[in-house]
Amino acid sequence: MIKRGTDYHNIYNYRNSKYFIQTVKEARRYDKERNSQLVIFAGACQSYFEAIISAGANFASSPARILIDFLDPLVIAEKIALTERYKYITIDDIAKELRDGKKGVSGIGANGKMFFGTESKNII
Repeated sequence: MIKRGTDYHNIYNYRNSKYFIQTVKEARRYDKERNSQLVIFAGACQSYFEAIISAGANFASSPARILIDFLDPLVIAEKIALTERYKYITIDDIAKELRDGKKGVSGIGANGKMFFGTESKNII
């Protein structure tokens, strides 16, 4: 957020959120389904959370417009990478492990990405 910004739903009150939104949209052009291979975490402290999620991100920061812990995106990435691909991970599954819980990071969720045995041979 810019210092004098008061309208949380005006993109011009955010310094970098428009770039996050453009990048998410561009990434989704190549992976249209929100839960196929690509899991997108976008945003930074005090980002326009709703617009980033609407653009196609699975997770984004900061629904409460707070400063997030720099490790929170890594916690989410690790949880998704180390969860079996048939299990769907929501923010409720991860919130306890985040410094500020769902105030700092939230989203729609994603399938885990871990493969076992011969399953990984089928990945293109």
